Amino acid sequence: MAEPALPQLYGDSRTRLVALVSELDEQGLATLVPACPGWRVCDVVAHLTAVAEDALEGRLTGPPTEEQSAAQVARFDGHPLSEVLARWDELAPRFAAMIDTFEVWPAVLDVATHEQDIRGALGVPGGRDADVVRLGSDRLLTWLKPPVPLRVVVEDRAYDLGPDGDDAIVLRTDRFEAFRWRLGRRSRHQLANLEWTGDPSPVLDHLVVFGPSAVDIHE
Repeated sequence: MAEPALPQLYGDSRTRLVALVSELDEQGLATLVPACPGWRVCDVVAHLTAVAEDALEGRLTGPPTEEQSAAQVARFDGHPLSEVLARWDELAPRFAAMIDTFEVWPAVLDVATHEQDIRGALGVPGGRDADVVRLGSDRLLTWLKPPVPLRVVVEDRAYDLGPDGDDAIVLRTDRFEAFRWRLGRRSRHQLANLEWTGDPSPVLDHLVVFGPSAVDIHE
């Protein structure tokens, strides 16, 4: 059976997220998102909408900088959620086609990550066994290049990473956790307290694509 294509992964995450935020009142939309310091739920939705807009209009050719992200949020500040979602809905088919054409994994990982950021902020878990978590964690773990031998064991596979050698450090985790900590959604304290065999200190600073979080994130 063929794995879902990137546009489907993006679309599935977007559909779940839109359904979630569409049910929120103003207080819910104003909930602060610990994984995105200073952002409210509505700001995360604004960012995702603006990423599609900026990419399609040629203003964005890679992950946005902090300054670009701040400008994206400001662009939609004060706009009703219905208007922001309508704009995202308008952009999504063309953005999905771009994701497909150029195999833009970061855009897929971004929307799936922010779906979980919002779920964590609201205390509404879901989507943890979605294809995007399974396939995204696989991609993220494959990209991991520690300086010493590291074996990461998830529920259905073991990843032997880094240089060849005996006595690899072993980390036992699961795909959802790997998806979260790889993208900076755990603090260094939390990383150190994962289920390790061996001293994790040689790899702790190499586990995340960006981050780690400055605060503990509990979901």
